[in-house]
Amino acid sequence: MIEVRELTKRYGDRLAVDSVAFTAEKGQILGFLGPNGAGKSTTMRMLTGFLPPSSGQARVAGFDVTTQSDEVRRRIGYLPENPPLYPEMTVRSYLTFVARLKGLRRGQVRGACDDVIARMGLTTVAHRLLSHLSKGFRQRVGLAQALVHDPEVLVLDEPTIGLDPRQIIEIRSLIRGLSGNRTVILSTHILPEVSQICDKVVIINEGRVICEDSRENLTRDASLEEVFLRHITADAAARESAGDAPHDENPGSGVPT
Repeated sequence: MIEVRELTKRYGDRLAVDSVAFTAEKGQILGFLGPNGAGKSTTMRMLTGFLPPSSGQARVAGFDVTTQSDEVRRRIGYLPENPPLYPEMTVRSYLTFVARLKGLRRGQVRGACDDVIARMGLTTVAHRLLSHLSKGFRQRVGLAQALVHDPEVLVLDEPTIGLDPRQIIEIRSLIRGLSGNRTVILSTHILPEVSQICDKVVIINEGRVICEDSRENLTRDASLEEVFLRHITADAAARESAGDAPHDENPGSGVPT
């Protein structure tokens, strides 16, 4: 379903993402895990067609994200770290607007909006302004806009950041229910999120993938926290031994994380 090969992003002489490669199968929830500034968001933006790669290739459902970006976007739902909401719109009017932007026919829009409003638990706030919603409800609306066109692939970038514990539990529960025939990529630095939700784990550090395996294999003899620290520590030691300079993905010049 998703195949990433040697995906690289440079900003001048700064290397933000370095030859990233991984795969995700249909119906799988993949945890894209790494420290802050590791290259997670930049990779997600390239994968969804919002940011052009400097080199390498990514394919979604057989379509290239660079040369066939329109086809890819039809098949992807994307929830960025900061959901693209318009505070002066109501929940329903916003989702109607998004559904039309994503190419749903006039006769499909109402039913699609009804469906995601119900699935995301937004029925009681459907006619409220987005500016009047709590952070948790705004995150639910963000998930709804990513799902309104029923995509094959869902890309979620830090979906629980800034939420309180109850809201985190609710959003994680919603995400668990989104797999099945749909492939989900969950980009996060929160280890319990991956432990509780994901089938497969990709660990990225300083712009490079340093581990890719099923969660079951990785946690057979150790916790995910122990596995994560082991790989990050080993990678840091290997870089120091090789004399690698650290990748500075956010040097204060607007470089995405």
